[in-house]
Amino acid sequence: MTQGTLAPEARSLLDTASMTDPIISARPRAYYAAMRSHDPVHWDEKLGMYLVSRYEDIAAIQQDPITYSVNKGYHTQQAKGFQAEFQQILERDGGGYFPDAIMSDPPYHTRIRKLMEKAFSAHRVKELEPRITRVVTDLIDSVADRGEADAVQDFAVPLTVRIICEQLGLDWAMKDRIARWSIAVTAQIGRMQDREQMLGHAREICDLQHYLIAKMREREADPREDMISDLVHARDAEGQALTFAEAVSLIRALLIAGNETTATALGNLFYILATRPEIATLLQASVDDDRLMNRFVEELLRIEPPVRGLSRMTTREVELGGKTLPAGAHLLLMYASANDQEDVFTDPRRFDLDRPNIGRHLSFGGGVHRCIGLALARMEIKVAAREIIRRIGDIKLAIAPEEIRYLPTVATQSIERLPIRFTRRS
Repeated sequence: MTQGTLAPEARSLLDTASMTDPIISARPRAYYAAMRSHDPVHWDEKLGMYLVSRYEDIAAIQQDPITYSVNKGYHTQQAKGFQAEFQQILERDGGGYFPDAIMSDPPYHTRIRKLMEKAFSAHRVKELEPRITRVVTDLIDSVADRGEADAVQDFAVPLTVRIICEQLGLDWAMKDRIARWSIAVTAQIGRMQDREQMLGHAREICDLQHYLIAKMREREADPREDMISDLVHARDAEGQALTFAEAVSLIRALLIAGNETTATALGNLFYILATRPEIATLLQASVDDDRLMNRFVEELLRIEPPVRGLSRMTTREVELGGKTLPAGAHLLLMYASANDQEDVFTDPRRFDLDRPNIGRHLSFGGGVHRCIGLALARMEIKVAAREIIRRIGDIKLAIAPEEIRYLPTVATQSIERLPIRFTRRS
């Protein structure tokens, strides 16, 4: 359908809306739908990016990492508008500017990913489950008798910080600093910070890097059973170690990505339990059914994906979604939109545990850049859902849904605070 035949509301959205608008960013589904139906590769003027909204176009991009560069897309987006100043601050005050090695293209990316995969083996994830269960139950028990809590600040954030700290071998008592660091790093790809915010975030990232570099030096001299030691002492098939810059960037990525996105998913978990009581009732009746719990996790990730979208950049002229894009076109892959596409997921807003293609969602990305920590993330969410249902009930929002606020970023859709009420189960 051409723009000349658009319904007035769709025309208005496509002409005036932007992902930089806090109202659109918080509640974007109408914008997504207008793009999918009428302009699937849509130029967002204020954001300065093409928004790729349809499932088939995102899938095609993920199968061609050379034409659609993660390296160029990610690093062009970082600290957008303030890149030179941001890099100078880190070089001067933060121990160095360390580009994110995992956000790279093949063949370099292939080597980096293989070295990282050793830290996410099935054996390591399986070993972590009893420890994660203890962390979850301790946190729930610490608030269960209160009858009210902030699901994000009292549960999701401290849970994920503690888990990633255990994996990396860090002190989880630093949870407040780690939460600040996570916001600061995520803001660099969020496209919604002004200069003063960038300066504050850069100071936090300098603090983060000095902390991690000190821990790396400790592990160089005294290896332990943790992921920092794994990466500091990792060797590829030719016996080559990671460079210092690569190791800093990967450990930083593990701390932030392993914390921020899973915390967002757990906030979404509480939102679903509080607003869809029929789902909570179904889970309560089936809490020991491992297959059903696995399907619940997949449908939760589809319907409320923690990562809204990630960027790419074209390396040559290419046809996509009916448009000719030049080399250097900056794209944002809208995973949340693709997960809502009606001809891929029937009745997409229905939370359906019997959905035949329940695992086809794009919430973990795809292709060579499919999320390396997906097995751990799935397990954390499943354990959290199981123990929440076992220990508390009658979960309800303590504020109206329209009062929920989200962190200002186009990369994720992270609930800032989620006050809830509940009762403790006997």
